[in-house]
Amino acid sequence: MCGKFQSPEPLDNNGSTPNPQLQPIINLDHGDPTMYESYWKQFGQKYSTNISVSHSLSYFANPKNLCWFMEPKLEEQIKNIHEVVGNAVVENRHVVVGTGSSQLILAAMYALSDPLNDPNPVSVVSASPYYSSYPEMADFLRSGLFKWAGDARTFDKDGPYIEMVTTPNNPDGFIREPVVNRAKGMPVHDLAYYWPQYTAITSPADHDIMLFTVSKCTGHAGSRIGWAIVKDEAVARKMVKFIEVSTIGVSKEAQNRAATILEIISLSCSTKSDDNKLKNFFEYSHALMAERWKKLREAIKNNKLFHVAKFPNLHCNFAKDYTETYPAFAWMKCNESGVDCEKLLRGHKILTRSGKRFGSDEEYVRISMLSRDEEFDLFLQRISAIVHHDN
Repeated sequence: MCGKFQSPEPLDNNGSTPNPQLQPIINLDHGDPTMYESYWKQFGQKYSTNISVSHSLSYFANPKNLCWFMEPKLEEQIKNIHEVVGNAVVENRHVVVGTGSSQLILAAMYALSDPLNDPNPVSVVSASPYYSSYPEMADFLRSGLFKWAGDARTFDKDGPYIEMVTTPNNPDGFIREPVVNRAKGMPVHDLAYYWPQYTAITSPADHDIMLFTVSKCTGHAGSRIGWAIVKDEAVARKMVKFIEVSTIGVSKEAQNRAATILEIISLSCSTKSDDNKLKNFFEYSHALMAERWKKLREAIKNNKLFHVAKFPNLHCNFAKDYTETYPAFAWMKCNESGVDCEKLLRGHKILTRSGKRFGSDEEYVRISMLSRDEEFDLFLQRISAIVHHDN
């Protein structure tokens, strides 16, 4: 068997090990980005967003804009942050704001499939291991327009298809490109993690549809703001129509907050900033991710039970230096064949997401690297004490 547990918890005041039944559950199943609280707490109330009760009454933000419900300041700051980081082409592109990238994924699927008037649902695929929510998103409403068709690596159906390309990939952190590459393919690039704290920015991404979110860029998942950068005007208009019908736009309060946050980050990256106390957000976050990955590798290196991938050093145009990839999730494998890794960790009150949810094997789990410091440190204590044990 594997997974014998040696107490990682500190001794109580009596010098004995706490009762395992009383140990807290560590939930690393979700990518809840609370790690970023340490950066944002330094500002206190300095950059608070105040909105008068007389403001934002109208549905409309800019009736002349293609995305008529998008606040002009948010569009400005979205374009500015991409110019500062250099991770996406924004010139001559259409920006569509959504309630998180989740709504924009569905909007993209609708916009690409609806004009085809195909009697059969358009296949939606992604290469395994793929983001675990793609299958549920594609099939949740049982739409006649599109349908989940599984792993892009084994997809062999004729006709149009939508390929979700997540790069860096969730869950394993590797850089991805489309896999199917057929004439009727319609790729959607999910670039939620293409930011300097996670990976090297090697060039500005330039694709037909690119999706981003403040959730993984800034850590403000609760604001529920995402955006799409779209080349084709007709596709952008279809995406806007989807959001109009489903939610009649996007919260202006959330948009204005997101605009302020993106503006702060851009200022923090500027050497011309008047605020000497404003730490470079991406440098700060990159250092946090690097330290967490170092600690995780040290915690598992001696037990021979778990394995995580190594990533190459690449030149980052933003940092102007070579850097390793530090994904938001650890795609961890249990080296014991046939072991359900999610079940094993759950037995030690560590909640993760099984590899089966990502179209992979039960030997794998996805572990969030974005929790608060105290929770992450407790996770490291526990996992370092799970040791290999033969009968």
